[in-house]
Amino acid sequence: MPHRPRTFRFSTAILLSMSLSGFAVAPAQAAPARFERFTYQGQATDPRPVRPGDYRNPILSGYYPDPAVTRVGDDYYLVNSSFAHFPGLPIFRSKDLVNWTQIGNAIDRPEQLDFTGRHISQAVFAPDISFHDGLFYIVNTCVECGGNFVITASNPAGPWSNPIWLPFEGIDPSLYWEGDRAYIVNNRAPDETPRYAGHRAIWIQEYDWRAGRMVGPGTQLINGGVDISKKPVWIEGPHIFRKDGYYYLTAAEGGTSVNHSQVVLRARDLRGPYVPFAGNPILTQRDLDPARPHPIGSAGHATLIETQAGDWWATFLAVRPYAGDYYNIGRETFLLPVTWQDGWPIILPQGQAIPHVATAPRLPAPSRSAPPSPGQAEPPLPTSGDFAYRDEFDGKALSMQWIGIRTPRHPFYRLAGGALELDSGAPIGDLNGVPAFIGRRQQHATATISTTLRYTPVTDGDRAGLAAVQSDRSNLFFGLTRLSGKPVVALYTRDAADADTLVAAAPVRTNGPVTLTMRITGGTMAFDYGVGGKTRTLKADMDATLLSTKKAGGFVGTVVGPYHYAPGA
Repeated sequence: MPHRPRTFRFSTAILLSMSLSGFAVAPAQAAPARFERFTYQGQATDPRPVRPGDYRNPILSGYYPDPAVTRVGDDYYLVNSSFAHFPGLPIFRSKDLVNWTQIGNAIDRPEQLDFTGRHISQAVFAPDISFHDGLFYIVNTCVECGGNFVITASNPAGPWSNPIWLPFEGIDPSLYWEGDRAYIVNNRAPDETPRYAGHRAIWIQEYDWRAGRMVGPGTQLINGGVDISKKPVWIEGPHIFRKDGYYYLTAAEGGTSVNHSQVVLRARDLRGPYVPFAGNPILTQRDLDPARPHPIGSAGHATLIETQAGDWWATFLAVRPYAGDYYNIGRETFLLPVTWQDGWPIILPQGQAIPHVATAPRLPAPSRSAPPSPGQAEPPLPTSGDFAYRDEFDGKALSMQWIGIRTPRHPFYRLAGGALELDSGAPIGDLNGVPAFIGRRQQHATATISTTLRYTPVTDGDRAGLAAVQSDRSNLFFGLTRLSGKPVVALYTRDAADADTLVAAAPVRTNGPVTLTMRITGGTMAFDYGVGGKTRTLKADMDATLLSTKKAGGFVGTVVGPYHYAPGA
């Protein structure tokens, strides 16, 4: 019997700290677009059931890349990259490493970071989370918007501090704590002229956490990668931990695509010399047949963590392509046990495929009868397997899973009378503006996404509906607009381009609610609209690979949600 998706209705707290009130309609301008509900239903690609004592990979479906995890007592906390989406750096909590509940967004105030001018796949990359002396720390890089920084919080749900900027070159910093001293290890340029494209190095330097500044000299720990004679590329995402008298340094190597991998080295002293494991890489899928059923690929960027039971596990990113190397939903968070062989950690022996279903950690599962987490009015939203949800916009604030594009300086939406009202913002693709777009991650290759809205375009070019956004130049719009003075429902696409292409349009009445539905099956999409109790298909079997990372480039996944743009507003 097929697994029945779980459906949840919710109105949880947002961390966008904005006061949203008041609106005056200018003459000859479209009124706010009013969205009355948003629904999502997704199906996992692998049909195997999850039996008691097992879990399903990925543990965070959809665009949740670069996972870093830390343990504080019996609680686990995880943070992901979010690039130029806002709010950013989602924070999750778990008791068992399998079931995760989002508790906040570390970047949730405009004064923390400014993403103006940044492409969607720029800004905050590869965060690291740790805990020391009563404070949580996130060390991170804002690419093209300030460099490396540290933020802190006494409660991981927030609020998080404004950034403390760190004066060193590179990306992917992480904190290693030894007693009362802290060290930052990160990707930097090598201490020589780069020998080839992608030649980078891993460095370490002490961080004075009381004064919030770097101290002492930096030391290069790895030049190029495990074996520089083989010209390894993009050694990055480093983490250091100590076990049985050794310092272990793990890092990603090979780039973020199909050659991605995880490697490990160790040393007796913190500053080296570090000796690579002869069995590297300790995780990769690059040697497997890409035509295998239900493939998982591009695995790497791992964080290793010891449980309170003394077992070791790794969170890491990987992708689930629907064909070839095509995937629209981005890089996801996976979990595997770590085994130790002659003093070396191994996440997965070479030649083995990442399992979709595996045995869960020996940790107590969260009680379903336990009180909800602070700020959560309903049970946690599932993050893995088949699931569905529905948002009626009937609360006082949006839930924290909603994200926009770049840092908003002025409010562009409000919740009013059981609806989400969107004013007009910048057009999607305007790097110096913030579009009136608020969306949710597409978390399954097979999904159905729908909204019901009320909107009447006043002038040609006014538009409101659903946008599916992979990048500033690869996206689509499906909704209501006006062409040649007549209201229509229309589908526009932008395929690695700076201008829209009209794919289909049909006349439509706008004196009542209109329901818009996207049906997604891997690399194809269909678009339905419902008016007056009748549903029609505007376009079926459209090639949706324009929303794939392979075509669009970048590091994010598709985000889908309400959008409003009126050129004259």
